[in-house]
Amino acid sequence: MRPTRIVVLALVAGSFAACNEATPMQVQPPGVAMGRSPAPAPTISTFATGLNAPRGLRFGPDGYLYVAEGGTGGSNSTEGQCDQVIEPIGPYTGGYTGRISKVDASGNRTTVVDNLPSSQTSPGSGGLVSGVADVAFVGHTLYALLAGAGCSHGIPDVPNGVIRVHGDGSWDLVADLSAYQAAHPVAHPEEEDFEPDGTWWQMVAVRGDLYAVEPNHGELVRITTAGDVKRVVDISAKEGHIVPTAVAYHGNFYVGNLSTFPLVPGASTIYHITPSGQIPETTGHLTSVLGVVFDHQGRMYALENTVCPSAEPCMPTPETGRVVRVARNGSLETIASGLMLPTGMTMGPDGALYVSVAGFGAPPGAGAIVRIEF
Repeated sequence: MRPTRIVVLALVAGSFAACNEATPMQVQPPGVAMGRSPAPAPTISTFATGLNAPRGLRFGPDGYLYVAEGGTGGSNSTEGQCDQVIEPIGPYTGGYTGRISKVDASGNRTTVVDNLPSSQTSPGSGGLVSGVADVAFVGHTLYALLAGAGCSHGIPDVPNGVIRVHGDGSWDLVADLSAYQAAHPVAHPEEEDFEPDGTWWQMVAVRGDLYAVEPNHGELVRITTAGDVKRVVDISAKEGHIVPTAVAYHGNFYVGNLSTFPLVPGASTIYHITPSGQIPETTGHLTSVLGVVFDHQGRMYALENTVCPSAEPCMPTPETGRVVRVARNGSLETIASGLMLPTGMTMGPDGALYVSVAGFGAPPGAGAIVRIEF
C-alpha cells in the first residue's frame, strides 16, 4: 500500500482491529494546547445511536437534527463497465443502503429518505463505506451530497452529486458532480489514488447556493439549486494533494484538510478562501481535520479525527479524536478529546456541538451522535 497516497475512504483501514465494537462515549477530560489555560470540563453525552456510518449533520428549520448516513455498502460490481478505483482501495462494490435520518430533541431517530447509493472499498482495504456525505438546507428544502455513487463505486445508475429531498421521501438529482469532474479536471490530480467519480465530503449553504468540497481531486465548487456547477478554487493547483475535507462559511470560506497518510502531527491546515478563490491566510498546527464550524460569537472550532499519541506520524487511531477552539492568533484550546473516530460536526441552536462518531469501520448501527456542552 502506498501510505502517503491514500484516499479519504481509507481513513480507518484496520483501525478497529483492536475494538470489538464502537465506544463513542469514552471521552477524556479537556486538555490544554499551546499554552492556554485549562477549559472547564464539558458535559458530553450520547445524543443518538443506531446510525450507519454517520457523516455530515445539520439542524433543520424544524429543529430536528438531520444526519447523512453512508449506509452499509453493497455487493454490486461494475468491473468491466467503467474505469475503476485502483488497488488497494478499489475496486468498489455498491448498493442502495444509504439514508438520511432526523433526530428529535429526545434523541429519537426516524428515516427521512432511504435506499440511497452506498458503496464500499475492497475487502483488502477494510470494506470502508461511503454514501450520503452531508446535508444542507436552502430555506426549508433539504439537499444532500452523494459521495458513494457513480460507476467507479459500483453504482452505474446514479452519479455522485447533489440531490433535492422532498417531503414525501422522494428525491431528484440537482447536479451531476461525477460528470462535472470528468469534464473539468483539476490541475494536479493524484494519480496513485484517483477516484473517477470523486469522494465529496462536506457541503454548506450560503445565500441560496450550495458549496461542496472534494478531497480526492482537491477543489471547492458552487452548486446552484438549478443545477449549475462552477469551481470556486482548484485547491490542487495552489496547494497540491492535501485532501481538503471540511468547509464552513464565515465571511470567507474556511477549508480544513485531512492530509495524506501517515498523519503527521500538526500538518493539517484551515485555509481561509475568499469567494473569488484567493487564499490570503491559513491556520495551521492541526491534525486530520474533518470539520470546521463557528459559534454564535464567531469563534472557530475544528474537528480532528485523530491526534497522534506522540510526535511521530501515525495512522487513524480510535478514541483519539478531539474538538479544539481555534483562537485568532492560531492557538488551540481543547474542548473535548478521546472521541471515537469522529467524522462530522455542527453547532446546535442551543450552543452545543454535535459530533458524529464511529463514522468509519464500525459495525452497522454502531454509529452515534454525541452532544458537547461547554
